[in-house]
Amino acid sequence: MIKKSFTHRPDIVLLFTSIALLLFGLLMVYNASPVTALRDFGDPFYLARLQVIWAGVAAIAGFIAYKINYKILEKFASLFIIIAIGFLLAVFIPGLGVEIYGAKRWISVGGFFSIQPAELVKLAYIIYLASWLSKKVKLAPFIFITLLISAIILFQRDLGTTIVISATGLIIYFLAEAPIKHFFTLIPAGFLTVAVFILGSDYRRARLMSFLDPTTDTQGGAYHINQILIALGSGGLFGVGLGQSRQKYGYIPEVTTDSIFAVVGNELGFIGTTILIILFLVIVLRGIKIAQQTNDKFGKLLAAGIASWLGIQTVINIAGMVALLPLTGVPLPFLSYGGSSLVSTVVGVAILLNISRFTTKNIK
Repeated sequence: MIKKSFTHRPDIVLLFTSIALLLFGLLMVYNASPVTALRDFGDPFYLARLQVIWAGVAAIAGFIAYKINYKILEKFASLFIIIAIGFLLAVFIPGLGVEIYGAKRWISVGGFFSIQPAELVKLAYIIYLASWLSKKVKLAPFIFITLLISAIILFQRDLGTTIVISATGLIIYFLAEAPIKHFFTLIPAGFLTVAVFILGSDYRRARLMSFLDPTTDTQGGAYHINQILIALGSGGLFGVGLGQSRQKYGYIPEVTTDSIFAVVGNELGFIGTTILIILFLVIVLRGIKIAQQTNDKFGKLLAAGIASWLGIQTVINIAGMVALLPLTGVPLPFLSYGGSSLVSTVVGVAILLNISRFTTKNIK
């Protein structure tokens, strides 16, 4: 007998955990960004102010996503993915796309700020997959849409985001009850593709070599990971104190974005990073619980997809920071500086909260 769902209050644990991570992320961006902001913009608080503005945008977008019944998303799934792919392609338009460190991943908006379409496409991809896989499961359309998005992002030199999207897609495809035999082809093909792109790129090979042996070329290819490990190691059990890190002053590359976890570890130590990881784990587990207690298949796949995306991205970022995986440039949800990532993350969690109002029982 199928239990009927009814409207009730959202998942309060998920709500307050997400708010805590959002506020902590703003604090860490404010804490880690002064040197970078002063160097690049002549204002030590420039990045912190901009992140607060993005947090406001994310809160408004999240509130809208929470108030609109999530089942409406299913009707517009095709439109979302078309728009998202359009934005992905727009980065290659001269005068619109912005190139940073040799990679074209951003779109300039009026010259005042930029957005990264690859961050926004993650959510559109999850909604699209959840929509049509809830009706029928076919291998060819899944491969087509995943390869199309992956190819565009790879042209933007963003292998990390490609891995996150592809892995999330595989999980959704599996949960949609796809035949197991499909994965005997998909998984090896995925690993082979990643290997080809790593070995075919000088800077990716350098990252792989620095991962395999961080002691080689400590002032070159392995500099980034060595500075991260120094920061984490010197943090010890309790850290050097909030705001007291020296490693954030020009030593750790990408200190406000991909490497912000290293600042947390340096200042708050093993205890602080453990609490942070637990908070991320709470969000993923609540997302899984919401998926389990949702009646309709679209809601199940959507909730499970969002939880998987946030979990995979968190694991890849933190594993790279502690040298369990090569560095990939994937942002840490809620914490890393970046408006596109923050907005997509908050909207994703808001959709989870939306779905949690329609579960078979109030989630406790």
